Amino acid sequence: MQFPIAGAQGQLPGTALMVEIVEVGPRDGLQNESVRFSTAQKVALIERAVAAGARRIEVASFVRADRVPQMADAEAVIAALDLPWDVTTIGLVLNARGAARALATQVKELGAVCVASDAFAQRNQGQTSAESAAVAAEVIGLALRAGRGAQATIGAAFGCPFEGEVLPDRVVALAEMLAAAGPREIALADTIGVAVPAQVGALVGRVASATGLPVRVHLHNTRGMGIANAWAAIQAGATTLDASLGGIGGCPFAPDATGNIATEELVYLLDRSGVAHGHDLERTIAAARWLGDEMGRALPGLVSRAGGFPMRAS
Repeated sequence: MQFPIAGAQGQLPGTALMVEIVEVGPRDGLQNESVRFSTAQKVALIERAVAAGARRIEVASFVRADRVPQMADAEAVIAALDLPWDVTTIGLVLNARGAARALATQVKELGAVCVASDAFAQRNQGQTSAESAAVAAEVIGLALRAGRGAQATIGAAFGCPFEGEVLPDRVVALAEMLAAAGPREIALADTIGVAVPAQVGALVGRVASATGLPVRVHLHNTRGMGIANAWAAIQAGATTLDASLGGIGGCPFAPDATGNIATEELVYLLDRSGVAHGHDLERTIAAARWLGDEMGRALPGLVSRAGGFPMRAS
């Protein structure tokens, strides 16, 4: 199934700022859902996101099926995709074994992950924080040598559910270690949704300065700070933000971690702020509503309920 591709939206005359949105609903959004999505449903979700304007999209993770059952069909999803040439598909991998699986598919970019605290790293990946960073650097190298793209994410960068506060110096040191491996960007993940705008802005600035790489930000809305944090990240120079249609998502290994910021809410924010982003709001809302119908429940995103503004005449 193919859909018309949306044109760029959300730029006011005379503005030059551009923010890239990475759609993470098909991976980070679905991974915590108890109701299994079929391969066909995942492909339909990806196609709708692309039709709304997504050009980088997390399509799967190559992890153990017994730990994350929703991602058991990663290879089948990627094999079923027929997307425009300019869409970058991303596969999350946690180790060399996952990288080998990903590189056996046509996925264009590998997402490596390390974790900023030892306690969370042990629960998420069975490693210490330093060990997770070394493995992430190895994954980046494997991807680059295979001619694929590579990105790196630091999980629990703003706080750990088990250890509490995470020192910014620790995050910066991890970012420098990852940057030496050559990823396209460093992502800071508020995995459990504890960050506030001042904290986000400060850490984005420090990591960008320390690494010289673009900074991507992955935000969860657990405490209602997600969109405010997104704006703080943009003001601090973040060039890419993750978001999930309908605001679905969560981490299976982080207690009480709720969904990502909703793609339609980020698009609305950027539209009304005069920031270019390449997505169409109405199509994004339609995709989120379709996803809610497929899940049989109301999703967390508010803009998909209220609609855009000014309202279009019916």
